[in-house]
Amino acid sequence: MRRMGAVNEQGAPVRQPVTPSQPRERVGAVQYVREVRDEMRKVSWPSWPEVRRYSIIVLIAVVVVTVYVFGLDAVFGILSGWLYKD
Repeated sequence: MRRMGAVNEQGAPVRQPVTPSQPRERVGAVQYVREVRDEMRKVSWPSWPEVRRYSIIVLIAVVVVTVYVFGLDAVFGILSGWLYKD
């Protein structure tokens, strides 16, 4: 930490002076949309079969977790019923 300048010789934290950043130049709406479109072209989009496969996997995982939580809730409900003599 001392090499990075975060603490002094005694181990006390050292405050670094804050340097104000230069204000950025604003861009117009047309340039913004153009840049977004260019960046979106670089994205690797999944194919339709991949989207279906991943969606099915997510739905199965959600169902499994839901059944697991429901089972735990039922078991703990029964146990608490015995414990508190409903």
